Amino acid sequence: MSDPRTSEQKPTAWWRLPIVWLVIGGPALVVVASFVTLGLAIRHPDPVLVAPSVANGADAPAMQARNHAATPSR
Repeated sequence: MSDPRTSEQKPTAWWRLPIVWLVIGGPALVVVASFVTLGLAIRHPDPVLVAPSVANGADAPAMQARNHAATPSR
């Protein structure tokens, strides 16, 4: 019989340790998520506005307020 005090444990393989998968899994998940985001951005790009809404006068009150705020008082 073997004496339990003198028996040595075999070293565990690195891929069997849970902490290794936590360390590798976090950054790997971020890389995968970035590729998913890139794929979505390429497939569904935002539409390019030809001209701002100044043409129809929708932002005229905002432009007046901005100009009023930027004008120095006398």
